Amino acid sequence: MGNLTPRSLQDRSKINMHEPHEVQCWSKHLRVSQQQLQKAVDKVGNGAAAVRKELAAAGVKRARCAGEVPDRPQLELEVH
Repeated sequence: MGNLTPRSLQDRSKINMHEPHEVQCWSKHLRVSQQQLQKAVDKVGNGAAAVRKELAAAGVKRARCAGEVPDRPQLELEVH
């Protein structure tokens, strides 16, 4: 029967910096600039888990995506 997996299926555990659409998607997903993403990949390799860990360890300020609601503190409601 052969391989039924679509050829376009990408390995989501890897970040392919040679594919502009992947760089754009990963940058948006991780909420970092493309330059920050490239720097992290250069340092730790293209494994998504390693890049996430590096960005967190480096304390990279994550850029907000358009339309994203900023974090708000939880309100505690008193029940009377």
